[in-house]
Amino acid sequence: MKPRIATKLVLPPISSAAPGTLYQQVVDAIKREVIEGRLRPGAALPSFRALAEDLLVSVITVKRAYEELEREGVLYRKQGLGTFVADRGDTAARDAQRLRAEERLREALRECIDAGMPEEEIAEVARQEVRAAGGRPSVLAPGPRERAAGALR
Repeated sequence: MKPRIATKLVLPPISSAAPGTLYQQVVDAIKREVIEGRLRPGAALPSFRALAEDLLVSVITVKRAYEELEREGVLYRKQGLGTFVADRGDTAARDAQRLRAEERLREALRECIDAGMPEEEIAEVARQEVRAAGGRPSVLAPGPRERAAGALR
């Protein structure tokens, strides 16, 4: 059996100044690569040590990220061969991303309720954000602070 050459990962910089733990940043970056099709099923990933050197993080950080991705079904390991993208890794990554988004949404809804916002207002804000994003998660409508700041100009 011919050994597979590990795919060179081009991930965004991992930084302690960025939001989230270092290992979570690695997890999110790999999931993004899988979901967007840049890492295909069966693709070999770099070793813990190689990726840690590339990202300037500890081997333990990469090991923890790979283990979480393996638990979620995004990756699998074969003893002596390496770590690979699972056949349904894209689906598993998307499902895990969706669960995380739902958790964050529940937290945000609890904050809205705690702030005394009526249900109709919460629903309207959500509709506005979805419309403004137009299906693109990186685009959000301005929030009340941004709208208020714009009105002052």
